[in-house]
Amino acid sequence: MDPTLALQALAAIIADDPLRERFLALTGFDAATIRARAAEPDMADAVAEFLAGHEPDLIRIAGRIGVTPDHLLGMVR
Repeated sequence: MDPTLALQALAAIIADDPLRERFLALTGFDAATIRARAAEPDMADAVAEFLAGHEPDLIRIAGRIGVTPDHLLGMVR
């Protein structure tokens, strides 16, 4: 998994209010945890699982960070 791609995806999720709220609800993380652990492998795993769980979010975030969903999905696997 590319840590830079995971951080870009996380930033795009956090910048989108509905996605951010769902990400926080599904992961149980709060804003302070995300700030403190954004570059940690468990945060990258949470981003990957979040995107793998809902294709419309995968497509949306891939478009925002300028990669194809397949490329981003490759990060998820």
